[in-house]
Amino acid sequence: MIASDVREGATVESADVLFARMSDRALNRCYSLAGYLLGDASDAQDATQDAMARAWQARRTLRDGEAFEAWLDRILVNTCMDRMRRRKLIRFVEIDAGEGLPDADPFRDFLARDEIGRALTVLTPEQRVVVVLRFWRDLPVDAIARRLDCPSGTVKSRLNHAMTALRERMERDEREVSR
Repeated sequence: MIASDVREGATVESADVLFARMSDRALNRCYSLAGYLLGDASDAQDATQDAMARAWQARRTLRDGEAFEAWLDRILVNTCMDRMRRRKLIRFVEIDAGEGLPDADPFRDFLARDEIGRALTVLTPEQRVVVVLRFWRDLPVDAIARRLDCPSGTVKSRLNHAMTALRERMERDEREVSR
């Protein structure tokens, strides 16, 4: 139950209504975060839906309504991480877009045009998560650590390794363009 937001005499039903209201407000933010993490609109929709379902099932474990955003982010990030890890196990086959299939994927199109977005593909899922949370969500290291339920030093290390990998990728791309 969302204990801090459930007042004296409130029912479980009112806690469920409160959870629904809070998650409705967070839906677009979650979809955007999933999109940047996964780089694909369809995957982002699926991950957001999965995370919301997991959050609903775990709603009674949330003790502090003020921590709702971080709590939901943790569930979403874990869902996205699972998907990114499975990508390595599953081989994707490109198909031609036929009639009725959408051509535009806003995340894929944006990341393909964005030099840093293209460079994100070299990162491990763990590195990609900390980079997106740090630079797209503008979260400090301590907030990222709370969302990922890991020490701040781990976040700093992942961020450092990610920035090194991004720098190397961008320098390599720059050398290839200048040839």
